[in-house]
Amino acid sequence: MAEVNIGDIVKAHYHSGTYIGKVKEDRGKNYLIEVLAVLKHPMQGDLHNPGQVEGVFFHERKALFYQEKMNVKKPAVHPYDAEVPSYGDSLKVAVHTYKEKLLQEDTPYNQQAILTLNRLEENNYKKRYYNIKS
Repeated sequence: MAEVNIGDIVKAHYHSGTYIGKVKEDRGKNYLIEVLAVLKHPMQGDLHNPGQVEGVFFHERKALFYQEKMNVKKPAVHPYDAEVPSYGDSLKVAVHTYKEKLLQEDTPYNQQAILTLNRLEENNYKKRYYNIKS
């Protein structure tokens, strides 16, 4: 595991999403990290039954927002040394990338996940694409 210090910019995996953030506190087994950008949008649906839509609750999972804090297990945190994109641009790219992946195969899960992402985009994300430049 690479050395990570308070104030470092890191890549962190959290609840099926991946984020770029700044380490704010060392909390023993975890780091408190402030979100700066989104690398991978969280998966939609039931994480315990991936790819399923029948007989499960299909969760809508939002990406964490700019400057939101997350408590991440240390093994899921890695140094990040590339340029940090703006939050709005990174969110837009992460949503687009996830949709492109879902469009590669026509399944009930992928259809439901795309509908959920479209709803998130319309109701939550579009204003963040342009209003947060970090």
